[in-house]
Amino acid sequence: MTLLELLATSHTFFIILTVLLGLMVGSFLNVVIYRLPLMMERGWRSQCAELLGQPNPDAEKPALTLWGPRSQCPHCGHLITAIENIPLLSYAVQRGRCAHCRAPIGIQYPLVEALSGCLAGIVAWKLGFGWPAGAALIFTWILLAASAIDFRHQLLPDDLILPLLWLGLLAALFGLYTDLPSAVIGAMAGYLSLWSVYQVFRLLTGKEGMGHGDFKLLAALGSWTGWQYLITIVILSSLVGAAIGLALVLFRGRDRHIPMPFGPFLAAAGWIALLWGEPINQIYLRWLGL
Repeated sequence: MTLLELLATSHTFFIILTVLLGLMVGSFLNVVIYRLPLMMERGWRSQCAELLGQPNPDAEKPALTLWGPRSQCPHCGHLITAIENIPLLSYAVQRGRCAHCRAPIGIQYPLVEALSGCLAGIVAWKLGFGWPAGAALIFTWILLAASAIDFRHQLLPDDLILPLLWLGLLAALFGLYTDLPSAVIGAMAGYLSLWSVYQVFRLLTGKEGMGHGDFKLLAALGSWTGWQYLITIVILSSLVGAAIGLALVLFRGRDRHIPMPFGPFLAAAGWIALLWGEPINQIYLRWLGL
């Protein structure tokens, strides 16, 4: 029996293998979360320097990409070895500290790895072996990286969101989750709905209520789920965002005037809608008496 046959016939084996793959991908996602904003910042500085006729302030620094140089401790510069980069296990063995200088390692790293593995396992359990599961895994990992970046920097990079949009349309071309017309309408309606809310809010208050990245993210989610689930995504994300925001204000003393990123809530709602959108919509319609 080949590996593909085993994956297709053994649901348990497929879930286990997918969880392990998710843990390894989670380690790479940590690199994306850390480096992509830095790469974007360097690009902006380079463009500004070029426009102003000034030397590039980062010209003497080593090139930074998602693939190199090797990861290192930000405190002592110790290069991370392969044995120190085993998802979850290395963090546990090293007790959350650098193996060289014993400086603390941020909780983000094991958390992203664990989330990546758990979410991948849920996708494998729900969809089973096949192209829909493969595409949904890519969908999941991009959303996880984008959510973490938005949470840390209040930024949704085009380098993640725009490929997510095009991949959704490509998936619709093959009918993996929805048909192509529904995906195109979903992308258009997703972008224009939040853009309209943003414009109305700005006219009424003179303030910007959300970032343009949120428009693009909802457009990308609409391309994956189709227009039929946009209302579900917006309602779910708004309810969760409002609940968490209120909890932070009441129990953590967070200033209500400090903006809170909306991208992670949209991403979570979109992920739920892709996997369970139909039963959620049915419950919603029954509640409305339709």
